[in-house]
Amino acid sequence: MKFVLGIQPNALAYSMTTLGAGMMNSIFNFYYVKLFLNRYKISEVAFHQAQVVFMIWNAINDPLFGYIQDNSKLACCSRRQFSILYGAPLYALAFLLPWFPWKRYEEGDWLSGLHLIVALCAFDGLLTFVLLAQCALFAEISTRHESRLQLIKYNQVATLIGSTSILFCGLISDNMENFANFQAFAVLVAALATACMCYTGKYSTSQYEQREVLTENANLENGDRVLSWSSVISLTKQIMTEKNFLFFVTMNFFQVFHLAFCNNFMMIFADNLIPKDVLSSSIRSIMYGAGFICPQCLVLLSHASLKKFGYYRIILFSFYFEGVAAAVMLFLGPEHYYLLAFYLTTNMVIVQASFSLFNLPLADIVDADLIKHKRRSPLSSMVFGTNALFTKPAQSLAPMLVVTILNQFGYENLNNEVAQPDPSLFLGLHDAMFYLICLAPLCIAVVQILTWTRFSIQNSHLTAAR
Repeated sequence: MKFVLGIQPNALAYSMTTLGAGMMNSIFNFYYVKLFLNRYKISEVAFHQAQVVFMIWNAINDPLFGYIQDNSKLACCSRRQFSILYGAPLYALAFLLPWFPWKRYEEGDWLSGLHLIVALCAFDGLLTFVLLAQCALFAEISTRHESRLQLIKYNQVATLIGSTSILFCGLISDNMENFANFQAFAVLVAALATACMCYTGKYSTSQYEQREVLTENANLENGDRVLSWSSVISLTKQIMTEKNFLFFVTMNFFQVFHLAFCNNFMMIFADNLIPKDVLSSSIRSIMYGAGFICPQCLVLLSHASLKKFGYYRIILFSFYFEGVAAAVMLFLGPEHYYLLAFYLTTNMVIVQASFSLFNLPLADIVDADLIKHKRRSPLSSMVFGTNALFTKPAQSLAPMLVVTILNQFGYENLNNEVAQPDPSLFLGLHDAMFYLICLAPLCIAVVQILTWTRFSIQNSHLTAAR
């Protein structure tokens, strides 16, 4: 690839999908829970039903699409670039689903529950189809650690730009108070995201692409292109019996849970624990935006440290930091509002920043699997898909668990315009929220430290080429 003004075209093309997806995913994950709970007034039962359906679909679609993309005869599925190109417009349309109610919902309306099921499943299905192809591209563009760090760098710049959508969305819509402005901004984001992802589909390449083109006809004639289901089960078993894969998946499950916990409830916790006269609406918008923007800045700034120490030690340090910060905040108590705001933002930044590095260990697992089993080409999509099979359910478990706990302390009555609940009840609600934001990260950090220290691929950054 030619370099123009110091820009690596393939890395730029790869990162454009990150830019588009980042704009949409940040807004979707940050606002959908509050939208359905507070504006559409979905019942707790309907919310849980939607999350259960989503959890099942979320777990199934990743290995399903992984199998399809690794073994399909159709170019729109087997070619990573085509999967992104054709999936992008549908992905953007799915992003718009939750923001436009199907009617004026009454409290506990069954249709709002159906709306949530359709919105979650459609969005995640198209997200998976597009981003699984992009994850496979990450492993297949190059096996060199230096090249992958370059992709991470470009990726973080793209995510940094994309994550500003939260900041601008909050400022333009007054944190979703002006819903018409919010809807208009969502449409604009969907259009821009589609253009970005289509750029990846047209201009990105991988090191396996030429070999695939040369051998495609031979593979089809010999029947090697499509694996039987028994072969798929056998390959999945080989992946799942790798100790490093199991340790990574266990650690990643809790990271996904923690990330969903932060994304879905940061605004709700801040609105209830920090008085409005302490932080204005505009300051809150900046705070929420920082929770999505600063992680990318942190990863970019740690590029030299990644080269020197490797992702293993950086990720491990982040777990220790999260645990210590949670313990300190728990000790200090909820009355220190500015410190609490700083803690909420910092916790979200560290969780998101460390999660941004997780493609590196997964790519190393793909490489190890390729070498160990002497495969002709990597099972990138299957490895990423199998990982998602076990980690994606955490995206549903987090909001289900938190909403259940909060409703035990009267959260469902918080926005009740008819009844006037006992104000003393909210003291217990605020205590529950504070203990959640301290104890959940502390417990998660302990489990992740115990798991991640057993991961054995700790020095891949020292190998120049594999």
